[in-house]
Amino acid sequence: MERPVKILSVFGTRPEAIKMAPVVKTLAAAPRFCARVVVTAQHREMLDQVLNLFGIQADYDLNVMQEAQSLSQITTRVLTRLEEVLVAEEPDMILVHGDTTTTFAAALAAFYHQVAVGHVEAGLRTHEKYFPFPEELNRRLTGALADLHFAPTAAARANLLAEGVKPERIQVTGNTAIDALLLTVKPVYRFSVPLLNALDHERNRIIVVEAHRRENLGRPLEEICRAVAALVERHSDLQVVFPVHLNPKVREPVYRLLGGHERIHLLDPLGYGDFANLLARSYLILSDSGGIQEEAPALGRPVLVLRSVTERPEAVAAGTVQVVGTEAPDIVAAAERLLTDRGAYERMARAANPYGDGRAARRIRTGLEHWFGLRPEPPEELGA
Repeated sequence: MERPVKILSVFGTRPEAIKMAPVVKTLAAAPRFCARVVVTAQHREMLDQVLNLFGIQADYDLNVMQEAQSLSQITTRVLTRLEEVLVAEEPDMILVHGDTTTTFAAALAAFYHQVAVGHVEAGLRTHEKYFPFPEELNRRLTGALADLHFAPTAAARANLLAEGVKPERIQVTGNTAIDALLLTVKPVYRFSVPLLNALDHERNRIIVVEAHRRENLGRPLEEICRAVAALVERHSDLQVVFPVHLNPKVREPVYRLLGGHERIHLLDPLGYGDFANLLARSYLILSDSGGIQEEAPALGRPVLVLRSVTERPEAVAAGTVQVVGTEAPDIVAAAERLLTDRGAYERMARAANPYGDGRAARRIRTGLEHWFGLRPEPPEELGA
């Protein structure tokens, strides 16, 4: 009997862990694969929460996180510490996800050791070097190093083809974020944060706010806070839940401008189970996150994107999200429309989600089986 194909999944942040969890679990259940997990712990506490939620045990923990770490420091620590694992394990392929510094550094380490790279959530582009920063270039550089590209949508495939990637190296799978979300959201759910259990979802409209991206630090974040305060003053039935990133450059302006308001609830970052179920019970989401642009449409929740550009244009085209920027008047105007015009709200809430059906991880498994000659037929694709 031939030995199982050894796949090393490498990730380091909470978003990566959420989106890779369905893939890790699917491969672990497939006898023809030896699935191993390496975490870099680029985010420590938030990463551990997700691993515990999905019952994933890391085989290697590189533990690169340090206080006030720079991008250069993360990159070099991942490169040097992952080298030992690659030498010890001799994997057939590493899987990386998306656009983090862990993703790029791990792909580069694999290239140095001539190990094949599979890139999950490949092909997203803004074509703006510094937006988002450093994610846009992390993703493009990882794409240049990857051998197999798991694109979430046809538009992502088109981006890769335009860059010269061979068609047979691309598979459209849908986004694994939807797999993770559908595994996590429950009709009856008990939050670990008492405040969230106490919110009256029937009588109040819940707005979830998430803002922490590097390019939004400073004045843009202050503008976002002013918009949130204005909306709450205009609508007495609004309750805002704002999980505030631990970065002091985020916390200082948010607490200064929004702290103390009885209907604005500033919380520490939530575990994924709490956050996913909060999204499911929300009315509207204001966010600069990439992942929420994929997740919220699966729940029928409109998203106003607090950025000037997005690498997820499919959601804009589908009508599930609207890019509104970071100027307070623009945010308020867009939110007011959804809060006062029921027809506009329903059009966004009911638009079809372009990011998949919850079977992306299974498609990635069949793609790997085909790549390694374990199945002769072409891998299943989203929409096929």
